[in-house]
Amino acid sequence: MTAPDVADVVVVGAGVIGLTSALALAQSGVRDTVVADRLPADTVSAIAAAIWEPYDAYPKDLVLRWSVESLARFTELAADPDTGVAQREGVVLQRVPGRTAWWAGDVVAARAAREDELVDGAVSGEVCTVPVIVMPIYLEWLLGECVREGVAFEWRSLESLDDVGHGDCPIVVAAGLVAGALTGDTRLVPVRGQIVRVANPGLTRWYIDEDNARGCTYVIPRADDVICGGTNEPGETDRTPDSTVAQSILAAASKLEPRLADAAVLADVVGLRPGRDEVRLDVGEHAGRRVVHSYGHGGAGVTTSWGVAGDVVRLVSEGRAGVTER
Repeated sequence: MTAPDVADVVVVGAGVIGLTSALALAQSGVRDTVVADRLPADTVSAIAAAIWEPYDAYPKDLVLRWSVESLARFTELAADPDTGVAQREGVVLQRVPGRTAWWAGDVVAARAAREDELVDGAVSGEVCTVPVIVMPIYLEWLLGECVREGVAFEWRSLESLDDVGHGDCPIVVAAGLVAGALTGDTRLVPVRGQIVRVANPGLTRWYIDEDNARGCTYVIPRADDVICGGTNEPGETDRTPDSTVAQSILAAASKLEPRLADAAVLADVVGLRPGRDEVRLDVGEHAGRRVVHSYGHGGAGVTTSWGVAGDVVRLVSEGRAGVTER
């Protein structure tokens, strides 16, 4: 994967936002190069539970539009087992009478959960089918698609946007938390998330229980494992898994699905999500170069990725028609 001397566009970052944007740009006819300090498998995207859900990202109207556009794409990809995407039915549990998931029904077809489908004291719920993405497989697929489309890669770190190179072509900053240092954006904050990955004892149905008194709880079965989560701690930067937290996560998950109580633990994992009060997807300028910012997707990076990539392509194609900041 050798980079050309000069690209039409440089994408900084090789997580799910960066790779999806690079692929969409290449498919639109743009010759682009990805510059990143780590392989996709080493990014926070690789450890995401990656169920389609517009979670912890703002503003809701834009996040919803990006998520709907991504949902259509993931639904298509689920037909190809090589992508790591599968459609799975599950339940969004509710513990407050009258409450429903804000996206269920209007965006995703859903029905009310039957009494026998409610677990651990939930008072109601919505049953729906959404994509679940096995991120190590999916990121490898994305990387392969980028290579097939002619995207070049440079695996190196940047001290600043001055180090990007490639003449004065536009830059897409899709570098997750690293974007804060590259752009001076103090609104971007780490959000610590811990999950536990266990062997799958034969589960197919997922559960999301955001109002659990033990903390936000989710059980996401995949082919060979189950992601149990999780924490959402803004401002925390410690990447070391906490064994006490892991036990609490497993205890809460086992209340939703008792078969998890005896499942073998495969890994305790911590990732730092790129949190921001609003996703930054806009156009700025650095040293005379147009810069498209695309970061701060919080817990919805995978869920919004294809919709966001479409907007990145649009902003790149608009040239210097206008500069906006948010």
